[in-house]
Amino acid sequence: MNATKQTPSDKSAKLNLAEYCIKRWAESDNDKNRTAFTFVDGENKDTRWTYAEVWEETLQIAYSLVGLSLEPGDRILLRLPHNPDHAFAFFGAVAAGFAPIPLSPQLTLNEVEVIAADSGAKCILTDSVNPLDESANFENIKSISIQEMKTKSEKVPLPATYSEDPAFFVYTSGTTSRPKGVVHAHRSVLGRELVREGWLDFQTSDITLHAGTINWTYTLGVGLMDAWRWGSHAVLAGGESSPEKWLPLIERLEITIFAAVPTVFRQILKYSKPESHDLKKLRHVLCAGEPLPSIVREEWAARCKTPMYESLGMTEISTYISNGPRVPVVPGSPGRPQIGRKVAILEPDSQSINPVPYGTIGMLAVHRSDPGLMIGYWQRPDEEKTVYRGDWFIGGDLASMDEYSNIWFNGRSDDIIKSFGFRLSPPEIESTIAKHPSVNEVAIVGLAIDTQKTIVVACVTPATADGLDFETLKEFCEVNLAQYKQPHEWVAYEELPRTRNGKLQRNELVKELIRARNL
Repeated sequence: MNATKQTPSDKSAKLNLAEYCIKRWAESDNDKNRTAFTFVDGENKDTRWTYAEVWEETLQIAYSLVGLSLEPGDRILLRLPHNPDHAFAFFGAVAAGFAPIPLSPQLTLNEVEVIAADSGAKCILTDSVNPLDESANFENIKSISIQEMKTKSEKVPLPATYSEDPAFFVYTSGTTSRPKGVVHAHRSVLGRELVREGWLDFQTSDITLHAGTINWTYTLGVGLMDAWRWGSHAVLAGGESSPEKWLPLIERLEITIFAAVPTVFRQILKYSKPESHDLKKLRHVLCAGEPLPSIVREEWAARCKTPMYESLGMTEISTYISNGPRVPVVPGSPGRPQIGRKVAILEPDSQSINPVPYGTIGMLAVHRSDPGLMIGYWQRPDEEKTVYRGDWFIGGDLASMDEYSNIWFNGRSDDIIKSFGFRLSPPEIESTIAKHPSVNEVAIVGLAIDTQKTIVVACVTPATADGLDFETLKEFCEVNLAQYKQPHEWVAYEELPRTRNGKLQRNELVKELIRARNL
């Protein structure tokens, strides 16, 4: 796929994601001086920008990039820390008609080189405090510090962009060993209109706080794009990702909507004392990134006195199934397809485009007409073919739908464990085991002992200092799970491996188990 290739019909609608989110407020006499962005460093030092100032910072980067004589649609790597410059660089590159690729600062130099080569990036923005190693092998790529970009800008005309032009890339794990580039168009911001109605309920009066880092699409989307699109005051925080820091921030800054992954909420409940904080300004909280255990939602509502709304999404389309103030919460379900989305459950083991009956597990699919759906995978035509059935995009999630359109998530198809002739869903088993009071969190993985045998392993962290009694847990599973769903082995962990944003790394657990057994 060549994501920069355009057809005449693609050019019919002018649209720029950065302008759409920010410019309207920055040029409004009533809104330009309202606070748009606060960044809190590790010492609770707040730095604030108005909407006019956010747009000015964005344009400063945009003008500097245009001055580099790059071509429209060129890819720009953002190897920057989790700080405001990362945000301004992202929106500045989008405003200038380029396609930024936000990178985690935790990526090794070799990993960055792989993405640089695959994307054909023409420029990499770095931080002068943490420059690239001199051994970096970036052929034909301009390396520039973000500080330099901010001091050498000169106002120049910005190119027009259109709805189908690439706006940004996100690199994610592929079906092969190489990460793949997911290409999103400027029209993706139109898909986010549906997110507000079905999940967020952002208002101009809201002060939103996101617990993630800027390189993550959940943070970029909900934490910045959505907050600014609806004229809210967006707050992000740097420093250590300690669970104890969130409730004091929510109280001090009078946050009205807080967004995070389930792990962050679970850790807050475990290590903080919600009862000792004034959370009256908090209207609701938003949860996505992983399946939400019902027990976390229930404890949060009981102790924090605010509702928790969940959403299901993927890199290729963002969040598109959710519950919210206007969508009833059904425990165990992440919600319903957002109004305006066309979603279906298709047969898992065929090329049929006919929906399966209510209650039947199949492949969760979204219609390719959805404005939030990616343009495609960057130069991966073979992988792209595997995710489409006619006009339906299938991202690999297994789910069922009931007669009320509630979606019931059953895990990723590539996470499904095939053990002794059975197909097992890790989230289903995990949600049952997590109900036991001695369990803090649990991850279910499949461990291939040999080519013919895969066992189910439960990786568990204890809820108390008393530890875990696996015999008691086995008895609990005998009562609550069919025999073929019960784990064959149990392993105790102090903590499960997760990304900085809190997402479970099942592959790391499997690697550990393989090393321990010398398989």
